[in-house]
Amino acid sequence: MKTIICDIDGTLVKYTGEGHLGIMNTEHELLPGVYDRMRKWEVQGHRIILITGRRESIRERTESELRRLGIPFDMLLMGYADSGRILINDVGPKVKAHAVNVPRDKGWNNIDWPSIGLDNSL
Repeated sequence: MKTIICDIDGTLVKYTGEGHLGIMNTEHELLPGVYDRMRKWEVQGHRIILITGRRESIRERTESELRRLGIPFDMLLMGYADSGRILINDVGPKVKAHAVNVPRDKGWNNIDWPSIGLDNSL
């Protein structure tokens, strides 16, 4: 089992670019490949943590849209500015942490998941 930490806007759903108002007034649009991959990771027992720069005040809206889209998650961390997130981890006999930077709003269909230790089959 792995712990997967994933951003929301531009990564799972289309980036609105309109900040708080866009999030509150726009129906979220799931990006290609996201639903199947997230459901597979859930079935495989991976822990899924979502992290976003969205304010805590729009948690209810965020969780509602994630449920509507069928996005599974174990934890939702809100208010973590997206001006830079850095994961620091030790390295032993194997690499325990990876970073995957995906192009905004492009979806997940062309990502080499096996190269970071996740199964590519659906």
